[in-house]
Amino acid sequence: MKKLITLFVLLFSFLASFAQTESAATSIWDDPLLMFYIVVGFVFIVVVLVILVALYMLQVLNFMVKQATRERAERLGIPYVEQPSFWAKIWSESNDFQPLEKEADLLMAHSYDGIRELDNHLPPWWKWLFYATIIFSGFYFAFYHLSDTLPLPLKEYENELALADEQAKKLKASSPTAAIDETTVQLITDANALADGKITFLNNCASCHRKDGGGDIGPNLTDEYWKHGGSIQDIFRIVRHGVQGTNMIAWEGFISPEKMQNVSNYILTLQGTNPENQKKPEGELYKPKGTETGADTVKVQASL
Repeated sequence: MKKLITLFVLLFSFLASFAQTESAATSIWDDPLLMFYIVVGFVFIVVVLVILVALYMLQVLNFMVKQATRERAERLGIPYVEQPSFWAKIWSESNDFQPLEKEADLLMAHSYDGIRELDNHLPPWWKWLFYATIIFSGFYFAFYHLSDTLPLPLKEYENELALADEQAKKLKASSPTAAIDETTVQLITDANALADGKITFLNNCASCHRKDGGGDIGPNLTDEYWKHGGSIQDIFRIVRHGVQGTNMIAWEGFISPEKMQNVSNYILTLQGTNPENQKKPEGELYKPKGTETGADTVKVQASL
């Protein structure tokens, strides 16, 4: 019982310390699935405790039965012979051990330098496993080689490539603005496009750059300093291809070119918002060229 109490104390102390050290921006308590995880965790703990208690009670019951049998044998004046446990019987039957009394019958006639061997047979569990592999090999040969029920590794690889190609074609077909790239991306002022970019930013970018763009794992997006260039083309390029060796992944395979253009333009609207507790500037100061003009909402670029 003391061990169980200690286990609960350690569990709750760990959760408390974890909650205190977690930052507010990335707190675990903001996870919508938190209650589900907590319930699953406690159910798992309860199941483990029930199993442990059941095993302990079984051990106590077994001890009491043995003790009662031993006392009964003493009262009757007969010798007490302890019966093997259930697991001991399973272990003995699966190995089919021969008693030491029969060792002389198992000795083989020949010897090697005075060393004689026992004519032991293979344990039953080994033979069962061997028979199972023979049966498995028959099914494997039938399914993979005699029929097309299951594909071989090379065929499976080709199927995956074909599926990926089909999905890529569907993605391109569903994106009428697929021609948007670093050379054709434009500064936009449409409120609906910027609102769509904000949604994309909150769903995909806020976890690293914060909802207000002040920077967390990723750089601050509200100042004039950039690590990889500050034009709309530079932002689109980073969003599309990512930055190798950093947490900035390539979003090209996850969102459409139109959404990448919208979120790139939304990032520009964060310039000068000056949020609280923003991250220090990183990279080099960027000033837009005279030809880089945008809407009133897109004045100067922020860092990415």
